[in-house]
Amino acid sequence: MSRLFVNQLQENETISEIYRIAEKALRPNKNGVLYLQFLLQDRTGSVSGRLWNASESLFRQFSDGDFVRCEGTVQNFQGNLQVIAKKLTKVEPDEVCSEDFSRGTTVDVNALTKRLRELTREIKNPQLYDLVDCFLADEGFVERFTRAFAGVRLHHAYPGGLLEHTVTMMEIASRIAPLYGSILDVDLLLTGAFLHDVGKTRELSDDLNAPVYTDEGQSLGHSCLGVEILGEKIAELERMTGQQFDSRLAFVLKHLILSHHGTAENGAAKPPMSLEALALHFIDTLDAKLVEFNRYILDDPNPGSLWTNYIQNVERKLMRTKILENAE
Repeated sequence: MSRLFVNQLQENETISEIYRIAEKALRPNKNGVLYLQFLLQDRTGSVSGRLWNASESLFRQFSDGDFVRCEGTVQNFQGNLQVIAKKLTKVEPDEVCSEDFSRGTTVDVNALTKRLRELTREIKNPQLYDLVDCFLADEGFVERFTRAFAGVRLHHAYPGGLLEHTVTMMEIASRIAPLYGSILDVDLLLTGAFLHDVGKTRELSDDLNAPVYTDEGQSLGHSCLGVEILGEKIAELERMTGQQFDSRLAFVLKHLILSHHGTAENGAAKPPMSLEALALHFIDTLDAKLVEFNRYILDDPNPGSLWTNYIQNVERKLMRTKILENAE
């Protein structure tokens, strides 16, 4: 019997299917009655869901990353489909076909890792080069870093996504810095691009199908975790070399990590306060948003239309300009 994938859901459809649950939260409505908010995921994407009149006991029956059988109906809410569940039942992993939840990726990890090492060799500052090399000499870190997701569902949400995102950012940094002459420090920008998301190796669980946020990730976030990892590597480098790492350079790198989201509203601890921090923020945003928007277009159920459905997350429809190539 074929399964009903997320990208096959239709408005007003009655469903009884197994999905992975994520981002579950128990919330009160305006009358104080509890409801369960969550995402349902499989290899084709994710859809938001609600279960009204929920309880604490139901909330504790399963965790983010568990499989559940969802019985309910599909509704259209503000232009997006959502599932209104009547019943959620935990399902054991051995009852599930893992291929239904493995998001395929065309990322060539070996080629990207090779390119990452090539780009780091462009760093001329000896302390910055040695610091990055200290990361890349750590086999455990490299293994986690090269297979990690960059996000749970918005951008680069697949194995190797963090590596791909990082390499693309370093490629952009390497190309734009010379355009601005001496006003940008290309070594800082390349190092910042490498470091900005290293905290995601601890923020997300080590699950190659659908990672969830760890306790560290939930409580600290990847920017704070990145600063923590950076501090550990600087200490390790100092022990290895017997030399003190420049303290000013250290806080400049920490600022790059803590400010790369741009604003407090988007998760930055501080706004960018250096030219390199500003450039890093926009490079990160460019790559993340292009990949995120492309995912919305690919997941839209009407591939033959010039326009996607209205997408609540970005408050607009998106245009498939590539479809114009075949219009004549």
